[in-house]
Amino acid sequence: MSEVEKKLKEFAEYLKKINHYTTAGNLMYWDMTTGMPEAMAETRAETLSFFQTEVHNLNVSPKIEEFIKFFESHMDEFDYTYKRMTKQLKKDYEKQKRYPEEFIREFSLAASRGEVAWEKAKNASDFEIFKPALEKIVELTKKSIEYKGYKDNKYDALLDDYEAGLTVEKLDKVFGELRDGIVEILNKIKSTGKEIDDSFFHKEFPKSEQESLCLKLLDIMGFDFKRGRMDETEHPYTIDMTNKDVRITNHYYENDFTSALFSAIHEGGHAIYEQDIPDSLEGTGLNVAASMAIHESQSRFYENIIGKSREFSNYLYNESVKQFKGQFEGVSKEQFYKALNKVTPSLIRTEADELTYSLHIIIRYEIEKLLINDLIEVKDLPRVWNEKYKEYLGVEPTNDKEGVLQDVHWSDGSFGYFPSYALGNLYGAQMLHKTTKDVPGIYEEIGKGNLQPVHKWLKENVHEYANLYDPSNLIKKITGEELQAKYFLQYLDNKYKAIYNY
Repeated sequence: MSEVEKKLKEFAEYLKKINHYTTAGNLMYWDMTTGMPEAMAETRAETLSFFQTEVHNLNVSPKIEEFIKFFESHMDEFDYTYKRMTKQLKKDYEKQKRYPEEFIREFSLAASRGEVAWEKAKNASDFEIFKPALEKIVELTKKSIEYKGYKDNKYDALLDDYEAGLTVEKLDKVFGELRDGIVEILNKIKSTGKEIDDSFFHKEFPKSEQESLCLKLLDIMGFDFKRGRMDETEHPYTIDMTNKDVRITNHYYENDFTSALFSAIHEGGHAIYEQDIPDSLEGTGLNVAASMAIHESQSRFYENIIGKSREFSNYLYNESVKQFKGQFEGVSKEQFYKALNKVTPSLIRTEADELTYSLHIIIRYEIEKLLINDLIEVKDLPRVWNEKYKEYLGVEPTNDKEGVLQDVHWSDGSFGYFPSYALGNLYGAQMLHKTTKDVPGIYEEIGKGNLQPVHKWLKENVHEYANLYDPSNLIKKITGEELQAKYFLQYLDNKYKAIYNY
């Protein structure tokens, strides 16, 4: 065994140690959200903080520095994968090295406490319960920015955590084009005066029956239940221990047919991505997603581009009629499809229609920019939130639960994450443009409930690359073009023109 081979083996073993801590922490987080006794909350926060601090210390240890120096001195012996591994290792090391151990401990403790406080506040529909915990998280987030440093806008430092190289300047331009395009389509729809009836989605749908249908859809998507499971939480999410253990959570409303169903499809998109990351990248640190926006492109692709297509809607209609006896009596396939794609500016992001969804994201992006740049304070959030909803969507929350408390993301300090959802829409539509060229007749298969061709294309073109490329290079590699808003706007225009006849 050569010196290089020995060092690569040693590095793989070191990563394994980090992964053990990460896996244990993720498993405890999953337990915290799915059924942990309430009295355990503070102890669990401390335990999670301990594990995250240990992971941080391992990531910034002198040993990592030693690996970087060795690998850099042998770059000419490496193929692309190991060169990329060295580059990412150095980047992550330099990023993590900025933070003192005490800061990591304090932030992770605040995040765990924040999530418990958020859940209590949401259930009580009272922002004041969450406010002290959120103030602490915002304070620490601003402190993290000072450690990171920034050039033009404080918020850039947060965006970069989720989408390498993304800045406010770039995002303002993309989001401006996106917002204007959506508003134009929305106005065309309004001008038709056409109303679509979706009242049949709000009858009584037993939780057990919803769950059964969700599991069936996850199965046809390609989710491997030998390497994953689905549980119930307040807010749906996906978490992975490894590609051998990827867990989905869901939330059920018995008077809403679509909420849990499309949450399952959305989270299934995330989960399949994680399950498809190849074993061959273990020991390199590259066995993770390219970025959060690429991750969201997969969930939004399945949820909307596939899940709400006419072809899949026909399949879903047939399955739903079988699953729920009598709820869809007198409802045609066409009515079902149009109801799935009804455009109604709404209060809740996760239940928003495909057209107005991105406006929900732009609202959050604008609020986060204001907060991080000290233009508003935490106490202002309910008011600013309600004002922006009235301005952008023409609706106004009547309580905190349907307003500022609806999302879990701020409770653990995930500022900068929300733009990933809207960028995911753009990536997904651009991928669709390429998929339909590569796999003619793909929608015919989708109409039969056969999602294997979709899964195969995504696996080969997105999932298996994991973090071998930055997102900007990955989309170019997949489609031959840089990320653009035009494909998503074209997709929306074509879809809604056919539904609303504008």
